Amino acid sequence: MPNLKVKVGRLELQNPVMPAAGTFGYGEEYASLIDLNRLGAIVTKGISLAPQEGNPPPRIWETRGGMLNSIGLHNVGIEQFAQQKLPVLRRFKVPVIVNFFGFTIDEYVAAARRLSALEGVAALEANLSCPNIKAGGIHFGSTCISVIEITKKLVKSTNCAIIIKLSSQVSNIKEIVLAAEGEGAEAVTLINSVPAMAIDLDREKPVLGGVTGGLTGPAIKPIALKAVWDAASSVKIPVIGAGGIMDYRDAVEFLMAGATAVQVGTANFIKPTTMVEIIEGIDAFLEQRGLKNIREIIGSAQL
Repeated sequence: MPNLKVKVGRLELQNPVMPAAGTFGYGEEYASLIDLNRLGAIVTKGISLAPQEGNPPPRIWETRGGMLNSIGLHNVGIEQFAQQKLPVLRRFKVPVIVNFFGFTIDEYVAAARRLSALEGVAALEANLSCPNIKAGGIHFGSTCISVIEITKKLVKSTNCAIIIKLSSQVSNIKEIVLAAEGEGAEAVTLINSVPAMAIDLDREKPVLGGVTGGLTGPAIKPIALKAVWDAASSVKIPVIGAGGIMDYRDAVEFLMAGATAVQVGTANFIKPTTMVEIIEGIDAFLEQRGLKNIREIIGSAQL
């Protein structure tokens, strides 16, 4: 049987497959549907210092090539997460990666400190696609300067592994990931959803309650794959690929492009068992090719 183990920073995962934040709830919701112990890691939905109500409905809308979502970062907040959600996740044998966000750098730092102090948190994934309200709403991950500042402060404020999650909506992804690496990030995740919207022809209004949302699913896979390719060719830290991964073949493409691990999102809504099937598919793919270790295909397509 091929060895599927990978290292993401200081974390050793039994395989490279995990959910994308926001598509798997807090993890516990899927426990009755799949064996969570088979995953490489559990990634929670985004957590903030205080609870967030999120956007009004409709929050999800199907498109021809994927799905629009406008959840609005709805979450229970750190304290309720610590008291009610995390104890459930500690029962499982896989690392728990907590996705988190803030609307100022101070909020990011405070959240990271609080979360890293909780038993059972293996790593923190900082969602830098949030608007910086002190900088006119520009996303934290959109410039090298902001990525440098926030990554440096997060790394200094906690002993926990910091993973930086980035958008593809930047002028030069290579410079952005290099900035994150240079300030001590142990991995980067690419990509977040792509800004998008839909119009209701009858109402002549936007479909989503939040007006605009994020596009996910097969439509963004080529964008995500290119971002992962560029990032993996630029940094030495692991790249976690996300965006339109629907089956094992998609996952293998990302691995060959240079991703060390992959996150599955939209597919979890369609078929909750997808991640387990992807793990089994990768295993079978390696077996058929006579490969003994998944490392033999990571970055194999890089020129």
